[in-house]
Amino acid sequence: MRRRRPRTSGVLLFLSLALAVAATLALEAHLRKVEARAAAAGPGRDAVVATVAVVRGSVLEPDALGVRRVPETYLPPAAITSLSEAAGRTLAADVAAGEILTRTRLASGGGPVASLVPPGLVALPVTAAFPPGTLVAGDRVDVLATYPSRPFAETVVEGAEVLTVTGTSVSDELGTTAASVMLLVSPEVAERLAHARAFADIALAIAPAGGLEG
Repeated sequence: MRRRRPRTSGVLLFLSLALAVAATLALEAHLRKVEARAAAAGPGRDAVVATVAVVRGSVLEPDALGVRRVPETYLPPAAITSLSEAAGRTLAADVAAGEILTRTRLASGGGPVASLVPPGLVALPVTAAFPPGTLVAGDRVDVLATYPSRPFAETVVEGAEVLTVTGTSVSDELGTTAASVMLLVSPEVAERLAHARAFADIALAIAPAGGLEG
């Protein structure tokens, strides 16, 4: 006697086929939407991106740059589309890895320091000692001056932005470093700071993030 297939198996087979057809139709509809969005976004254009995170004041090296094809609609204003336009330029702001570079992120001209100084401010270097690795560009510092004729320290600058830290060297057996620190200050503060630098011992105190310029 021939065994009859249970009715349940037929129902399950029908449901499986129905689900497969529904999934295929849903996938086709999704692909059509993706194609429509891509068409609406316009043709792709080359955009220069940072392949690694780069901090403000750095000179963009060719190996830190790449090119990505981006739909024209999604390009940010003033996006850079040529590697030659970005390589060798100084960054005016930090960029993250994978970020599309724009002309507003690049310093307008001048050397690595001058290109970072906004109108109305100046950059002035001071030499101070501090533990290695504790001070980097972008930090804020208070500048303290101790004059030989005064039994106290005087705060000359509060919350000055550090543009660069250069020329570090070990200055004692504890590993403290002496470095030239380029500070961004107003012209009036620069005069006080120049006087203190000439006649006093200088020390730097790292200020809380977000401190005001001196």
